[in-house]
Amino acid sequence: NKLGREYVIQIEGFVSERFSKNDKMPTGDIEILVDTLNVLNESLTPPFTIEDNTDGGDDLRMKYRYLDIRRDAVRSNLELRHKMTLEIRRYLDSLGFLEVETPALIGSTPEGARDFIVPSRMNPGQFYALPQSPQTLKQLLMVGGVDRYFQIVKCFRDEDLRADRQPEFTQIDCEMSFVEQDDIINTFEGMAKYLFKTVRGVELGEEPFLRLPWIEAMKRFGSDKPDMRFGMEFVELMDILKGSGGFSVFDEAEYIGGICVPGCSDYTRKQLDELTNFVKSPQIGAKGLVYAKINEDGTIKSSVDKFYSADVLKKLQDAMRANPKDLILILSGSNAMKTRKQLCELRLLMGERLGLRDHNKFALLWVVDFPMFDYDEEEQRYKAEHHPFTSIKAEDLDKFLAGQTEDIRTNTYDLVLNGSEIGGGSIRIFNPQIQSMVFDRLGLSQEEAKAKFGFFIDAFKYGAPPHGGLAFGIDRWLMVMLKEESI
Repeated sequence: NKLGREYVIQIEGFVSERFSKNDKMPTGDIEILVDTLNVLNESLTPPFTIEDNTDGGDDLRMKYRYLDIRRDAVRSNLELRHKMTLEIRRYLDSLGFLEVETPALIGSTPEGARDFIVPSRMNPGQFYALPQSPQTLKQLLMVGGVDRYFQIVKCFRDEDLRADRQPEFTQIDCEMSFVEQDDIINTFEGMAKYLFKTVRGVELGEEPFLRLPWIEAMKRFGSDKPDMRFGMEFVELMDILKGSGGFSVFDEAEYIGGICVPGCSDYTRKQLDELTNFVKSPQIGAKGLVYAKINEDGTIKSSVDKFYSADVLKKLQDAMRANPKDLILILSGSNAMKTRKQLCELRLLMGERLGLRDHNKFALLWVVDFPMFDYDEEEQRYKAEHHPFTSIKAEDLDKFLAGQTEDIRTNTYDLVLNGSEIGGGSIRIFNPQIQSMVFDRLGLSQEEAKAKFGFFIDAFKYGAPPHGGLAFGIDRWLMVMLKEESI
């Protein structure tokens, strides 16, 4: 009569078969007839129910995380993560990889995000950085003759939080010597299939994953991590709509693109206004939305009817491959890449609304051939799209050596799962002269490059092998695998 929820007790008794069995409990066939009972620790009433379907919100559960872990739903995720790390080690060990721990207190190196810094007591006014990744360190291991390295390692990036991003995170970090891009992709595509099978019981089949060049991913989906569980690909409409109707918004645009949403021509004015407000929100940043409905009888009703003839609207329908009952949504803008990214957000929203982003379906692909440099409008300078150690594609190397910075592609590859980038990497630069040229193109003076990377460039003068690697975010991967909404 005195026991409360979450009390810690010790009992002795007789295990007996239940008269009334409960098939909803693992122990539903038995009960214990207690002889002695000892209360080891009492408990306050928990702030939320310790059940799978708890009444505790995120903030409350995070405050009392030690109670949250008692829930089977959380515990099972921890167990699955444990199993995944075991299987990763088993798979990579079978292929001759050596697990090596790298330092957690390092010198700062540019990796695309801000460093967390740690003051040095022994050297006042100087600081260590916590590693955003072990990038330079694992490349030094390749110079040191460790042909195949891996590490399940904690990394740190001082950047904004998102559902799939944490300031500290764990990655599966790997590097290989004497390899080309295909060798790495094939090795880790094999690991992905192995983990899906052993950890989740999901067979991904024998077919290789799709490989999509970055520029094609941006043109077709407006994203370097496209969700391939559904279609709704972009159609560029410049030839049809620009200069053919006197609609100044389109006539002045650098890019006009649309998506065809199946079966949504019955959207009301209120629903279309909601979509317009969505794309005009500060997070998306579009100036407006144009629509065209394909009615059941095949006629077209558009928000720009007064500007375009029936012939132009018919060309629009044909270009979009729209059928009766479909809805065409169109965005335009003065910056092609920016407008494609806005259209991507609209595509994802419509995919979600139509139930096309099925959590029980797993769509994996490699996005390859990323650009080497990305121009930062704010800082008015070029930055490395991935990092400055990425090798340039052989076909573009002459252009780079001749001084060109734009349209230089690299030997890069990101693995994308259901619209989330779960990992990626590249073949590295192993020629010290080319590495120095990349630093120069990024605006690093010889003095700065020597101060930050002198140890790195010097190491490459002692017979560095060709090498490459990649890293996977283990928790982001598990998040998608487990159909969770956040890490």
